[in-house]
Amino acid sequence: MEAYKRWIRRNKHFVHKFDTLANYLTWLLPDEFAESEIGPEAVSSLVGMITTVNEYIIDTSPTEVHMRCAESSFIPLSLCLTLLKDLETSIEVVAEQLYGEKNKWNLIAITEAVKVCIRLAIFRNSGYKMLLQGGETKNAENDSDSFRPQQTKRQLDKPTGNEESGITKTLHLQNSGNLEDRAISALGSFSKNATMQHPQAIMEPPSKIVEKPSLRTFLSEKSICGGFFVTGEILFIIRPLIYVILMRKYGTRSWFPWCVSLAVDLIGNSILAVTLMSQHSGKKQQLQSSDSEKDELKRRRMLWALYLMWDPLFTKHTRQRLESTQRLAQHVPILGFVAEKLVEIVIGVQSRYTYTSSS
Repeated sequence: MEAYKRWIRRNKHFVHKFDTLANYLTWLLPDEFAESEIGPEAVSSLVGMITTVNEYIIDTSPTEVHMRCAESSFIPLSLCLTLLKDLETSIEVVAEQLYGEKNKWNLIAITEAVKVCIRLAIFRNSGYKMLLQGGETKNAENDSDSFRPQQTKRQLDKPTGNEESGITKTLHLQNSGNLEDRAISALGSFSKNATMQHPQAIMEPPSKIVEKPSLRTFLSEKSICGGFFVTGEILFIIRPLIYVILMRKYGTRSWFPWCVSLAVDLIGNSILAVTLMSQHSGKKQQLQSSDSEKDELKRRRMLWALYLMWDPLFTKHTRQRLESTQRLAQHVPILGFVAEKLVEIVIGVQSRYTYTSSS
């Protein structure tokens, strides 16, 4: 495995091109192989998972700090989440082939439940920070507060009380006129100077250890704002599972799952937006959002457009608008052909929950 990692890192440009080519080739599978939906989706999922692993290996090139802690770390939860998302479409196709359109939601619900557990674990391990890209990207904002190189350097450069007393004793001994004491004090001063000028040769560099707060500590520090923030983020995490469970019970023709999912999205996003943007006079209770977290809130709002692709809204309204637009454009030679193909692609994408789930 280590040899494979070294090869990937040495040939990362070739790997990027090969992964891109492999993803394109999945669209050109032979007709005999593409008769069943399981085959193409399985190949696409396999290529996606290999691409994900290769990108992770390239992005985590070892550094001195990373080398010290790499051996004791497990597979990151964010990587597990990405691999599961690469595999989920194949799971849906297999479930539909084996159990039918109605019963496929059982396996999809299990998949969403696993994703909820992973995201909750990522949320806890991050110190209750907002999940970026659904937990696939690390939210590293404000991690530097617990370790400040300038302060460490200042402490190394500034002598401590014992060092100051040692220097004072050295000067006193040098003035005493005793040749032996002068030699001993000179050796002591040389050793201390060498230690201060080259501390890495004497001691290990301080490692960056970030203590993640518990939920009780986080809520006690952030007060009510922290409670609202955790509530909004948990609503975002569990919303896909709620939708799938309701779809399993009520079916695709019911408006109830669609409305409940949208309500959870609106409530959770509103809580997060108000909590992060509100300005309080308190110091510890204030929650300040970073630029990446503001972008994440915008990304989540943009995903609401996918509700147009969900049944029953798609069947009763969106599809009719698309087909009427396609009929208007069919008399234009090139535009009609393009519109027809686009409508076919949209209808095909909508047939799979995992293509439009935004989870």
